Parts: sequence; structure tokens; C-alpha cells
Amino acid sequence: MKSSKNDISESYNSLFQKQLLHKKIVSKSTLQQRKAKLKKLLKAVEVTYRKEIQKALFDDFGKSSSEVDLSEIYAVTAEIKYALKNLKYWMQDQLVSTKLVFTGSSSKIKYEAKGNVLIISPWNFPINLSICPLVSAIAAGNTVILKPSEHTVHASALIKRMLSSLFDEVEIAVIEGGSDVSTALLKLPFNHIFFTGSPEIGKIVMRAAAENLTSITLELGGKSPTIVDQTANVEIAAKRIIWGKFLNAGQICIAPDYVFVHHSQFNAFLTASKKVLFDFYGENSKNSPDYTKIINDQHHLRLIDYLEDAIRKGSKIVYGGDSDLKSNSFEPTLITDVSEDTDLMQKEIFGPILPIIVFEDINEAIDHINSKENPLALYIYSSSQSKINYILQNTTSGGVCINNNDLHFYNHELPFGGINNSGIGSSHGKFGFMAFSNQRAIYRQHIPGVVEWLMPPYNQLKQQLINLAIKWF
Repeated sequence: MKSSKNDISESYNSLFQKQLLHKKIVSKSTLQQRKAKLKKLLKAVEVTYRKEIQKALFDDFGKSSSEVDLSEIYAVTAEIKYALKNLKYWMQDQLVSTKLVFTGSSSKIKYEAKGNVLIISPWNFPINLSICPLVSAIAAGNTVILKPSEHTVHASALIKRMLSSLFDEVEIAVIEGGSDVSTALLKLPFNHIFFTGSPEIGKIVMRAAAENLTSITLELGGKSPTIVDQTANVEIAAKRIIWGKFLNAGQICIAPDYVFVHHSQFNAFLTASKKVLFDFYGENSKNSPDYTKIINDQHHLRLIDYLEDAIRKGSKIVYGGDSDLKSNSFEPTLITDVSEDTDLMQKEIFGPILPIIVFEDINEAIDHINSKENPLALYIYSSSQSKINYILQNTTSGGVCINNNDLHFYNHELPFGGINNSGIGSSHGKFGFMAFSNQRAIYRQHIPGVVEWLMPPYNQLKQQLINLAIKWF
């Protein structure tokens, strides 16, 4: 007999209540206790479950073990090691200066766990984008319910099994399932929600969070543009762009979505890009052990529709274009003469199709970028600092790479996140720790201060002191 939706919702609520009762204990955990949890997780990912992670991602969508190591395992282990190195300093109270007018007092910021948190992770990097925010949540002292994607069934099952072996569910629990599970979980009054996915679903998450006035971190996506100007090294630009675009078969929120290439570099860029694709994946990418498959039929058909729509409207495929629905292999594809009214230019591609657009004046590219929602990332290839500065000053994005792409994600000293439609809030390193922490302001009066002299009843002398405070402090 199948359980009803009410039974399922009650089960989630019961788990939530258990974590609610336990969150004070977790929030008061010491530095050593939190580091012990992170070390346990590190060993699990780096050693105990590494081979199983590789196999799960191969079974889900044909990722090579090397690509899994690079984009999934390393991302997690680097996040944990960085947290272990810096957690002592993150957890310390941060003393801040106090104005002279408040002489006799001191001020500090105390970082406290937000409490019960929900992490909803996507399918494109199921280990990376599930465990990295979990690391931050653990570091900040929270209880966690993690909902991985239903599209990567093998990876999600492994995440549940791995975390269940490491943590009690009153502290960290994994719940598998589809959108109905996410909908049920979003009704619960979590203290923070961390969601990674599309802007469309991000809006749903934000509306749900508003019902409980829950704080949120949204890591979304959008169309991350790339500019290759007349001063760029074309061979280097092509190699790095092709790598960043076709890693994971383009199923990356920070992948170069489309490329503007200066007309003087256009032919050379096409030639270099074709060579790089051949060098990376051979004559037939379908047979390459290093090229990832499309996650499922739905996304495969979506990409076919995008490509057919572009061809109907006059676009030209200059490399690739073939796909095999049976194996969900979609050939790396370069396409030119792409008009603005195509799906490729109106929607996030999230797949191995790269539109290449010619420009003559940099303002053409800038105006196009600014006509769309703020992107998660912007990539600039140029050897001219003045041109780089001009682009930076006249555009907005969550992050920027200059003469490279994607790699800002791996620098834990940088905040990773979008702006507006591409995301709200930041993650990684201390920024992730802060996302899951309440920054509690603490002001302490040690001896009577100036403010004592400014209390009622007011007189001419007190008014003069108030005027001085307004003028000088």
C-alpha cells in the first residue's frame, strides 16, 4: 500500500522537528567537534567512496573518472581542506572599531549558526554542488536536510548512503525524490535555504521562503557571455573557452554560453576552436571516453529543438551538430550567424552548443550583454588593460574571469554567486560560512560615555554637543 502525500509530509515534518530539537546542541559545537566532522567527510569523499562516486557519475551520464576527480572530488576536498585551515579564525568573534562618540564601549560581531537549514542541489555536478554547501553548513554549526536531484539517481543514492554512514539524521539527513519532495520541504520553516538550479525554480524557492521569512542563498545561472577582442591570443582563448564550454558537455551554470569575437580574430578563432575540439575528443566525440553524455532525453530533445530553431532562422553549423538520442551523446557544436530571436540567444543553453558572434565595436557586445539579465559570470579575453577596464566598468555580473573561464569557482578567497536573476548571496570559503551564519552585532558599554550627557531634559549645552556630533562624528 502506497503512502499518501500527507503521510510523506508528516514524515518530513517529524524529521524537521527532530533536527529542531537538536540544533542547539549542534550550534554550540566546538571548533574541534566541527573539524572532526569535516575530516570524517573528507576521508569519505577522498578515499572511502571515491571509486563509488566515479562509478555513480559514469552510470548517471557517462563522466570519465578524470573529469569526476577534477570537477567533483577535487572541488569538495579543496573546500573541506580550506575550511579546516581557516575555521578557527572564522568562528572567532570579530572585534570592530567603535566611534569616538561612543567612548567607553566596545563592539564585536559574533558568528552564530542559523539553525535548521535546507540544501537543494542540482544534477549537473551532484557531488560538488551537494557537498560543498554542506561543508559550509557544518562549519557554521547547523543541522541540515539535503535534497539531491532525482535526475542523477545513482549519485543521489550514493550521497544518501555515504552521509547516513557518517552522521545521525538528527544532524544531517538526505531525502531523495522529485519536485513533490522539494515542494513539501519548502513548506517547513527552515532558518536558511540554499538552492542551486535555474532562475525559474529559484523564484519558486524564493516565494516559498518568503512565507516563513527564511533567509536564502540562490545559486542560479543564465547566459554567461565571453568576449574575445582584437588583442587576445586566439589560440589560448580558444583552448580555454572550448574546455570551459564542453566540460560536462556544457551542462555547467558558469560555462561560456556564447562568444563575441572581434571580426579581425573571427576566422582564426574558428580554426583554433575546431582544432582544440578534435584534439580533446577526436573525430567522433560519441566514442571519446573523456566526453560526457546529456543527462536525459528531456534535455537532449530540448537541445535538438534549440539547434533546429537556429538553423531555421539562418544559423550555420561550422562544427558538430550530430546527436544520438539512444546514448544521449550530443556532439560538441559550433554555430555562427545566430540571430537574436533564436532560442540559443534567448535561453540558457546548458549544453554543448556554442554560438560565435562577430563584433566590430566593443560597445556592440556590451550593449548586447546589458540588454539581458545580469549573468552569473563574464569572461574577457584581451591583452589590453584599458579595454578590460572599459568592459568591467560598463557591465555587471556575479563573477569575472580575465583570460580564462570557470576557474573563479575554485578560488575560495573569492565569493561565488550571481546577482539578481543569476543568484542571491555568495558561497565558498568564508563566504559560505557566513551564508549559513547569523552575524550577531554585540555592543558593550564599559564605563559611562558621551551619550549619557545627551539624554533628556535637553538644554542649550546638550544641543551644542548634539550639533558637534552631527558635524564631526
